[in-house]
Amino acid sequence: MKILLVEDDPTLGEAVMLAVRQAGFAVDWSRDGVQAETALKTYAYDAMLLDLGLPRREGLEVLRNARKRGATLPVMVLTARDTVEDRVRGLDAGADDYLLKPFALDELLARLRALLRRAHGVADTQIRMGRFCFDSVKRQASVDETPLVLSAREVEVLEILLSHAGRVTAKEAIADRLTGWDDGVGDNAVEVYIHRLRRKLEGSGVAIRTLRGLGYLLEAER
Repeated sequence: MKILLVEDDPTLGEAVMLAVRQAGFAVDWSRDGVQAETALKTYAYDAMLLDLGLPRREGLEVLRNARKRGATLPVMVLTARDTVEDRVRGLDAGADDYLLKPFALDELLARLRALLRRAHGVADTQIRMGRFCFDSVKRQASVDETPLVLSAREVEVLEILLSHAGRVTAKEAIADRLTGWDDGVGDNAVEVYIHRLRRKLEGSGVAIRTLRGLGYLLEAER
């Protein structure tokens, strides 16, 4: 999934970006409020990690403007502002969670996973479809408790399809969510990952259907 990190501190921003990437997410890093607003208007993100004390435009203003435009992505505020009033203002502006600096990266990642589960209406950390199971914390797929051997990219594609299970996901949307500003994944690469996943999911009870001109659909086999 694709995360927008908005943080002006270079040391903290680098640490968070690396941790989130190592957790399997694509990350774009904006270093000021104006750049963040441009990114939000240009790309589709699954969540935003937002500092408040930003150059050029305050984080709360970025958040309020995003909500006014109808943006529904979950937002976690990362800030050193620890008064009750500050937390209330952030939540009232449209934040979904609030993490005070300094924080442990493990806690940040756990909260981010929980935020994404809530956004997709999934309470459990394990997604089950017949004999198939996906553990969203361990990022491990299995069939009848036997782990499937998947590459990091295959896991990312599977997570995207699972988050839209029962709905069509466009090929372009998958490519967009797999990439950050510093790398790129083309439509042909997405087709390769889908082909590999199909082969590895054979007999699992779930299948990936191609709807020509629309995209891909993950569903339980009938």
